[in-house]
Amino acid sequence: MADMIEWIGNTMKPVHKAKVAVDFLGEKEIFKARQFHMSLPEYRETPLQGLDTLANLLGVAGVYVKDESYRFGLNAFKVLGGSYAMARYLAQKLDQDISEMPFPVLTSPQTRNQLGEITFTTATDGNHGRGVAWTARHLQQKAVIYMPKGTARRRLENIRAEGAEAYITDLNYDDAVRLSAENASKYGWVIVQDTAWEGYYDIPTWIMQGYGTMAAEALSQLKRQGIEKPTHIFVQAGVGSLAGAVQGYFASLFGNERPITVIVEANRAACLYKSVSIGDGAPHFVGGNMDTIMAGLACGEPNTIGWEVLRDYSDLFVSCPDWVSALGMRMLASPLGRDPRIVSGESGAVTAGLLNVIMRDKGLKQLKDKLKLDRNSRVLLFSTEGDTDPVKYASIVWGGEYPAPQYA
Repeated sequence: MADMIEWIGNTMKPVHKAKVAVDFLGEKEIFKARQFHMSLPEYRETPLQGLDTLANLLGVAGVYVKDESYRFGLNAFKVLGGSYAMARYLAQKLDQDISEMPFPVLTSPQTRNQLGEITFTTATDGNHGRGVAWTARHLQQKAVIYMPKGTARRRLENIRAEGAEAYITDLNYDDAVRLSAENASKYGWVIVQDTAWEGYYDIPTWIMQGYGTMAAEALSQLKRQGIEKPTHIFVQAGVGSLAGAVQGYFASLFGNERPITVIVEANRAACLYKSVSIGDGAPHFVGGNMDTIMAGLACGEPNTIGWEVLRDYSDLFVSCPDWVSALGMRMLASPLGRDPRIVSGESGAVTAGLLNVIMRDKGLKQLKDKLKLDRNSRVLLFSTEGDTDPVKYASIVWGGEYPAPQYA
């Protein structure tokens, strides 16, 4: 049924004995990314919000939400990946290590003269493209952004406000990616995309490393509270770059003692769930319109780099209908007790909604038991965006759009 939550355990994890190496998402590489981000004048560590009242209601020891609505004033985490990948590309072009190229050096007149004029391009539902446009503006370079059909006008305007050329196409996300790649090849532009294909690996890898800053911040914040690590991580996935970055970082640090990780997708674009269901080790695609409110997750073709990490290290994959995200948005917007309010958009709140349903719906007891969620569990979530589409946000949170079915 369309309104059902579907889940599957990762049966491939024990099969793939020779697991893909995750050193490229380890502490050393993520430290480089974090140092670069800290060189940006707008850098601030985003909050890790502890929802103690919610945790008590759900019957777990802690619920911690990394609130990315504060990231660089851009209302989403995506700029972490785009900015780092663009910086790595420019450093490589100058034959320099990124550790020697902090943001003030990259934006200096001398560096600009060495580099000349560069045009960056990407396809995006909004957040990633805005981050690419923001970085290009700071670098005094150009950006051309393509967006899939159905994109909210506000997201287009936010990108244009950063000085980029931006267009809403009549294509779905994956076809918009192909359009961006074709034009990059045709005009000599640099494509900054968080998915990989044959011959295109460096930039997607750097984007994932950039996302690692968020995971490293979250772990550091937990440790400052005396928590060595979360027991569970719920992380949402589109192409799987963010999820792969988070999974790879924690797997590299903790090995077999890593947190239990749940990968969460929109059911209209659940390419990773489909890949795990088929179970042959290869990534599989989902096509069509992928019309979900979770625009940032509406991706039908996995990032092959992220897929290999998730295939070899993640524990469970969940396909969620839109009402789960809407429930999470309302939960975080109207917190219990003294819990802080979190403005979380459609792609940011689905994990909170899912955790709530797993812990309170008796019909999902098997899933709860499979995940070993109990009074000792400390669950880390990532709210990856704020109200990037304010009209839709109000329609869901205030207007009650996409109501949750009653559960036992």
